[in-house]
Parts: sequence; C-alpha cells; structure tokens
Amino acid sequence: MCYKIKIYCTVYAFAGIGSGARAQEVVVVTRENQYHQQVAQDSLKRMVELKTVSGSLVYDLRYATKNNFTHKKLYSSGKTTFLRMPAAMALKKAQETFTTMGWRLKIFDAYRPYYATKKMWELIHDERYVANPAKGSGHNRGLSVDLTLTDLKTGKELDLGTGFDNFSDSAGHSFSHPDSMVMYRRKMLKETMERAGFKALETEWWHYSWPNDRNYELLDLDFKKFRKKGG
Repeated sequence: MCYKIKIYCTVYAFAGIGSGARAQEVVVVTRENQYHQQVAQDSLKRMVELKTVSGSLVYDLRYATKNNFTHKKLYSSGKTTFLRMPAAMALKKAQETFTTMGWRLKIFDAYRPYYATKKMWELIHDERYVANPAKGSGHNRGLSVDLTLTDLKTGKELDLGTGFDNFSDSAGHSFSHPDSMVMYRRKMLKETMERAGFKALETEWWHYSWPNDRNYELLDLDFKKFRKKGG
C-alpha cells in the first residue's frame, strides 16, 4: 500500500511502500497552534501528563536516555510523558486495580514524537517491533504505552520473562515461559489493561494501545508544547 504523509498542508508520498494501491493520507501535526485547535474541537484529544491523573505511576523513560536498543537518546523529556485523555484515564483505572494487587506500573514510553519513530525505523525495518513511519505509531498519536509491573512496597521490577524491547519470540504473549509466575504476571497485566480498554500487541508483552476511534493525528511536537493553554 502507498501511504502519504500530510505535514502542515502538504502531502508527501512515501516511495517503496507498495505499488498499485490507493494512497492513504496520514496527518502529522508539527505546529503547536494546530494541536490546540484540534483540542478545542475535541477535548478528548488533549494530551495529559500521566502523573497528573495517577501519582502512583513511576517513570523510566528509556528513549530519553541511551539505555535503549538504539543506544541513543531519541527525545529530550525524561521527567514527563503524555497520553490522550481517554488513554490516560484508562491507565489510571488500570493502576487502581494493580494497587489492590500490590503492584505499581512503571512507564518506559508513552507519547513519542514522530521524528523518533523515523530514527527507530532506520535501525530496524521490522513492523513486528518498530512502527513504519509511513503509517505512524500509536505512540506518535498519544495512544500507546510501554510499561511493566513493580512491587508496590519495594519498587522492584517484577520478572516478566524478558527485558523491555526484547526483539525475540520469548517477548510475545503466545510464548510459554517455563516460570509459572512470569506467565501469571503477564496474564494479569494483559487482562487488567484490556479490561481498562487497551489492546495488547502480540509480539511485545509491555506494549498496549488505546483504539484510534477519533482519528487521532500523529504528533511531532516537543513535550513542553502540551503544557501550554491547558493542553
């Protein structure tokens, strides 16, 4: 399939994505005022800093450091992260359930600027693990979150079988891990997140996405832009 990326008011076609198929336009928001206009038209498109809705969450924002599979710092914000309003509120709901289980969510990544997805694609051309920028990522739309479980009392990460961004079959939900506790934690993580409204990614136990039911645009804005004008 051929995809087109709309930036500002310009449409760009991606070469080599396919031939003979109808083009699909993907909107990339690069202007702060454009984002605020969209929020004014639909308040559920507002980007919400996650700790403002759930102070129980902890952050380990890997792509703001070199501690990730690229070994490069992909964006600057290491203390704040965002999701669209419905996804943020659903994450709060999930954390409330995990609290009753003695667990706390640790966030590895939520909103990811579009330019960071392009950098990742340059390294790994595999849509099982990295979003194709011709389509865009749920992270770019503020709909996807990468996370794990920690012990509520000690803060220690729980063993879920692999580390974050493990590009192997053992990171998939269908993998049968020999440790029954790993399987139990993965099961509870998936069930709780899905009850809150998220959808799991089969190849990555840590990745969950909110449905794109309002045509959420791709965003290529700095994190600080979302703190202005109430958005």
